[in-house]
Amino acid sequence: MQQVAHSDWADFIRTEIEQEYMQSLLTSLEQRRSQETIFPDFQHCFNAFRLTAFRAIKVVIIGQDPYFNPGQAMGLSFSVPNGTKLPPSLRNIYKELQSDLAIEMSDNGDLTHWAEQGVFLLNASLTVTQGQPGSHLKLGWQTFTQRVIEYINRYHPGAVFLSWGAFAHKLCRQLDTTNHSLIKTSHPSPLGARRSSASAPAFIGSRCFSLANQLLAQRGLSAIDWQPQHSVQKLL
Repeated sequence: MQQVAHSDWADFIRTEIEQEYMQSLLTSLEQRRSQETIFPDFQHCFNAFRLTAFRAIKVVIIGQDPYFNPGQAMGLSFSVPNGTKLPPSLRNIYKELQSDLAIEMSDNGDLTHWAEQGVFLLNASLTVTQGQPGSHLKLGWQTFTQRVIEYINRYHPGAVFLSWGAFAHKLCRQLDTTNHSLIKTSHPSPLGARRSSASAPAFIGSRCFSLANQLLAQRGLSAIDWQPQHSVQKLL
């Protein structure tokens, strides 16, 4: 794991990999890979940790688990490789960007440029069995993700958390909001994107992206360029 993550994460990764839950998780994954198709490939599992250094984190976005169809999962929550059809949740994310910041829509779902700017795109589970959503959440990934959030909560000087949906809200419930900023909305999936609740407004119309940039400015940090990258095909 140390080799696939930014050196900024080395102390955290080194500590976690020695824990019993992580050893059990890695053993289970090794056994499962011989019997079933697991996404993403191992070299991409920790892309969020490779592309976004701990000290560079500005915004945290938490997903549930990787996309479970071939050619989609790439180790970054909500992101898919360029050339892949946009999943419904990501399409709604782009729609909100267009409404919020007048950003042009794109058919490129690769969010690598967000990660490189300090947007930590974390999934609660870093792996999934093909065609089986949520299949690896209880293998130990939820423990790992909770410890990641606790680590950021305790040692990071201050980040903006975009918490989309009840699953993410639960993971963020112990967040120190005197140090970090928390923006809660419903999930961007078609089922929840327009639904508000007592605990959070609807994702669509929330203007969460411009609000995140406002909060970054208050911290003296540069804004995130949320503009989706154009597809390679359009540039040729």
